[in-house]
Amino acid sequence: MGDTLDETAQQTAQTSNQSSNETSDLPVEPPTSQPLPSYEEVRQPNDTEAKIELGKKLFFDPRLSDTGSISCNTCHNVMEGGDGSRTVGRGVHGQTGPRNSPTVWNAVFMSTQFWDGRADTLEQQAKGPITAGVEMGMPTSEAAMEKIRSNEGYVEMYEEVYGGENPVTLNNTVDAIAAYERTLITPNSSYDRYVRGDEDALTERQLNGMETFKELGCQGCHSGPAFNGPQWQMENGNGYYQKLGVYQGSNPQCDQYIDRYNLYADSGRAGVTGDSSDEHKFKVPTLRNVEHTAPYFHNGQVRTLENATKVMASCQVGQNISDQQAENVTAFMTSLTGQYPEQQMPRIPSRSGGEPMLPEDAGDASAPETDDAASVGTPAETAASQQTAAPQQAGVRGGGDGGSPTSTAAFMMAAALIIALIAVAYAQRK
Repeated sequence: MGDTLDETAQQTAQTSNQSSNETSDLPVEPPTSQPLPSYEEVRQPNDTEAKIELGKKLFFDPRLSDTGSISCNTCHNVMEGGDGSRTVGRGVHGQTGPRNSPTVWNAVFMSTQFWDGRADTLEQQAKGPITAGVEMGMPTSEAAMEKIRSNEGYVEMYEEVYGGENPVTLNNTVDAIAAYERTLITPNSSYDRYVRGDEDALTERQLNGMETFKELGCQGCHSGPAFNGPQWQMENGNGYYQKLGVYQGSNPQCDQYIDRYNLYADSGRAGVTGDSSDEHKFKVPTLRNVEHTAPYFHNGQVRTLENATKVMASCQVGQNISDQQAENVTAFMTSLTGQYPEQQMPRIPSRSGGEPMLPEDAGDASAPETDDAASVGTPAETAASQQTAAPQQAGVRGGGDGGSPTSTAAFMMAAALIIALIAVAYAQRK
């Protein structure tokens, strides 16, 4: 895989050099001269409009979850940044996973999926959450398919797209979802316009930030049109990872960040490969639309893009930067926000008047065991999610920073009783 990565990186550099003449007259030479590829460049031959529409309905339909409350869009909100806007994802029964939900926008330019790269394709990624106990929580993937088969509207759509005697299968389901996700591309950012020759597309501050971005060496990892390294050219399954904390142990500021944000609680890629050399390695994320995907990092512990920039500077390139430098780099990264294609909530096939897709007691039981645990996450991740959920539940019952409704009511009753006793005593003295 290393040879493949090196070859792909060389191809990226060659392509960049070939088009460098087109940007040589710009005020500041951009870190990459390639705009984001269009949808037509990634569209698969069999991605028909009917398949994309089916995938969109499935993406938005919460009835595919055990409780009827969690859809793909719950953790990857395409009406916003394509992520969950939460520290970590939350699924059925209020359970939480151990990691932040990556954006689905421009995910087609990733050569692997999930922070640890355990899924090779968009299709493989879509399989995991359906039966993940901390996500959609279906007991088995077949149980999810039976829900779909119980809806004539869905069956008709599957028959139109896939034909055959029994088209409602897990593979066809994730194939349709992936077809929809491939359309989620945000082109024509101000940066894209700049590299196409529009000298006025970036502000003076964004240009200064771009200079700082290059001087720091950020493009060493965040290169290419998606600013995620060579992944956009790599074959699916060949991931591009970097250790978080290259300067851990040699830069005290980096060590402080690792402790402050608890960045080493997660073993990263090593949880998938079992290789100690993969400890704390994570897939290099895209910087496209990054201003809209806070909080940051695999555990969602960093709230602002400025602070995330400081962590990266100290831990990845060994340079402790000023507030002004961080603000300038952040200004540059806002130029990577593209145009979001308009998204309209789809009408999902109705079951009104018929047998419901959800049983009356849906969600009453505790989260089920999954049949596809290997495709969802590692044992370490499952344990981490259970540890994460326990303190949160304890806080709700009467511990946490805000207290619980029960404890608040008890306090109010005690206060009222004390006031009444004081009033009685005062009346007796008079």
